[in-house]
Amino acid sequence: MHARRAIVMSLALGAVIATPAAHAAEIGGIQFEDQIRANDSSLLLNGGGVRTKLVFKVYAMGLYLPQKADTPAAIYQGLGPRRIELVTLRELTAEQLSDALVDGLHKNLTKAEYEKLAPRIESLKSTMLSIGKAPTKTRISLDFTGSATRVTVNNVQKGADIAGKDFFDALLHIWLGDTPAQDDLKERLLGR
Repeated sequence: MHARRAIVMSLALGAVIATPAAHAAEIGGIQFEDQIRANDSSLLLNGGGVRTKLVFKVYAMGLYLPQKADTPAAIYQGLGPRRIELVTLRELTAEQLSDALVDGLHKNLTKAEYEKLAPRIESLKSTMLSIGKAPTKTRISLDFTGSATRVTVNNVQKGADIAGKDFFDALLHIWLGDTPAQDDLKERLLGR
C-alpha cells in the first residue's frame, strides 16, 4: 500500500516538474512574456514599465534583448534582433504616437545625428500615421531584425522596413538616452 502511494506520488511530482510553467510579467495590467521568438531568435524581457503623462497611463512597455543588459551602453553595443513592445493603455491617435517618437528623438540626438537619420525618421512618421487610431490594448512592436527596424501593429506589419542598426539605436535613445521619456521607466527597462 505504501509502495503504491509512493509510486503515485513520484509520478505526480514528475508530471509537475516536467510541465513547463508559462512565465509572463504583468506590466500595467498587460502580460509580457518573459521570453519570445522574434526573427528566428530567442529574446528575453530585459525590463518593462508604464509610460505616464501627467496622471494618465499612456502605454505599458517591454524591452526584449538576446541577453540581459543593465546599461544603455551594453544595449547599444548588442548585436542581433531586439524588440521594443508598446501596449496602449488608452486610445491614442497616430499623430500622438508619431509626435511622441519624433519629440523623443529630438531630445536625445544631436542636430547632426537627427539630420543624418531624417529620411528614415520621415519613413517612421509615415508608418505611424498609417496606423490611424490605436485603441486601448493595441500592441505595437518595433523590431530590429538584425539589419532593419520593422513596425508591427497587433502582429501585422505596417510600412516598409527601415534600414540600419543606427536607426534602431536612435529609437532606443527615446527611452534610454540622457533625456529619456521618463526616468523611472528608463530604470525599469534596464531591469533595475
